Amino acid sequence: MIGAAESARCRRAGLIVGLVFIAAMAILISELDGGIAAWFKGRGVAKNPLEYPLIAVALGLLVNGILRATRTHRLIEPAIRTELFLKIGLVLMGARLDITQVVTQGAGGLIQAVIMVTSVFFFTWWLATKLKVAETLKAVMACAVSICGVSAAIAAAGAVLAKKKEITYVTALVIITAIPLMVLMPWIAQAFGLPADVAGAWFGGNIDTTAAVVGAGTIHGEEAQAVATVVKMAQNALIGLAAFLLATYFVVKVERKPNERPSASMIWHRFPKFVLGFVLVSVLASFGLFTKEMVSVMKALSKWAFAMAFFSIGLELSVKALGKMGWRPIVVYLSATVFNTVLALAVAWGIFGALGL
Repeated sequence: MIGAAESARCRRAGLIVGLVFIAAMAILISELDGGIAAWFKGRGVAKNPLEYPLIAVALGLLVNGILRATRTHRLIEPAIRTELFLKIGLVLMGARLDITQVVTQGAGGLIQAVIMVTSVFFFTWWLATKLKVAETLKAVMACAVSICGVSAAIAAAGAVLAKKKEITYVTALVIITAIPLMVLMPWIAQAFGLPADVAGAWFGGNIDTTAAVVGAGTIHGEEAQAVATVVKMAQNALIGLAAFLLATYFVVKVERKPNERPSASMIWHRFPKFVLGFVLVSVLASFGLFTKEMVSVMKALSKWAFAMAFFSIGLELSVKALGKMGWRPIVVYLSATVFNTVLALAVAWGIFGALGL
């Protein structure tokens, strides 16, 4: 009994110390992000190409190595709550999604979002099935690459009860692919002389994280940024629907036992409830029920929560554990990214170029 009580006290101490440490690292990440952005701005680059998620993961990996080398990693393990930080960040991110703007100004974005999300999701699902990727990992990957990266991945993970290592794996793939695309796609768009609205729609339909989409649009220009943001917001709006459909599919098809009758309560039980928080905050923000100051605070807190999440991903990332997952998921994700890139350009050109929506 004394051993159990002592263990509980150690975990509580580790939780407090770890949370303080991770919060302090989030402040450091913010300072580094600002400093790097200022450095690039002084050299004529308006948007920092090294987005804070990359800085956070890199710093997390560095600290991870130090803690493991000094055998102190276990001390802060109780505070590594990656999923919790991601969920908090996602709910607060709802303040950035203006549903009325998507509906009134983003007809083309909505059409593109439906085409892209559907096509890329089923392509990824098909290829992952062919290569015999695990069902839960397949679902998380398909949502991440087709909708909006980490946010969609965490929502899908809750719906299908994915393993923690699968979320970490997909998050790493999202960051590894999104950052280079954020820098390269504006350069390619300018080299080929793409119209600003077509370029923006291409960025928004292809790059997997909202921050990187805005970054690519900013590098290209204001018009591209505006279109890219609307297109990405339209895809973000599909997170809740995707989570519900996945929860239903896994209850009815994947995990259904012989002679079992799936019920609505079973679907509700596994539906990721934090998605409802995201939708609620989006609706309230869209109808102007938050002041500008409140929205500004929520955006700042969302970025802080995501910084803590990405830093935690670096802290818990195990190259050895990821290596055990094999080459198949990497092939699926990279192939889906190439498919997404080509299709997004064709759809963006058709909707915003040919049709002029």
